[in-house]
Amino acid sequence: MKILALDIETAPNTAHVWGLFKQNIGINQIQQTGRVMCFAAKWVGEKTPLEFWSEHHSPSEAHMFMRAHELLDEADAVLSYNGKRFDMPTLNKEFIKFGFGPPSPYHHIDLLPVVRKQFRFTSNKLDHVLKELGLGQKVRHTGHEMWTQCMEGDDRAWRLMERYNKGDVVRLIKLYDFILPWIDNHPNFALYKDDPTRPTCTNCGSTKVHSRGEQKTKSYIYQRYQCNKCGTWMRSRYKTNPKNTNVLTQAR
Repeated sequence: MKILALDIETAPNTAHVWGLFKQNIGINQIQQTGRVMCFAAKWVGEKTPLEFWSEHHSPSEAHMFMRAHELLDEADAVLSYNGKRFDMPTLNKEFIKFGFGPPSPYHHIDLLPVVRKQFRFTSNKLDHVLKELGLGQKVRHTGHEMWTQCMEGDDRAWRLMERYNKGDVVRLIKLYDFILPWIDNHPNFALYKDDPTRPTCTNCGSTKVHSRGEQKTKSYIYQRYQCNKCGTWMRSRYKTNPKNTNVLTQAR
């Protein structure tokens, strides 16, 4: 399974306003709508270099979005943090504006809903979660000033933006590896193997799984397994004793 870790950075909307507090901004006050300024991407588990594309470095915006579309078209799954609500809909807006159709279907592994569902951190912001788990922190930057300087074409600000955007992808992959056994809706790696009936971890693809008793539901009994590599719990897809008991699904 090809999993693409992806993160975008966007420019803010700009508008004419008369105050700073409780402003109701009309559509006719907007001077420029927000847009994708850049994105970083990396194939999870592969020794391919981190990619960074921006409006500042690309021959045209269309060229940048063409590359994003190509990567998504190649991916079996996309890894993100709040990507279902932000990154992917924002990219899709750019695709349709530049005349691209939808990329080929892919699974979406969004870690923010996983963190919200499985844990109770003081904050679910990526930087806080990384620090709490001892996985480092996001790249420090100058705040809103970095975005405005990038919008003005400042080369130094763009170098910092590149470090920041790439850093988010690197740490996103670290978080994914760390909480992998907690992702209970992960796309099934076994379906991407040459022999899908061989016992295979649904979350990491390892064949080093072992039987760990039975899982009983209200109506049936299933064989239960755990991955020796990542720790994911699974169960057989079928009730005990019929054929193909080696085909696994993630335990619910």
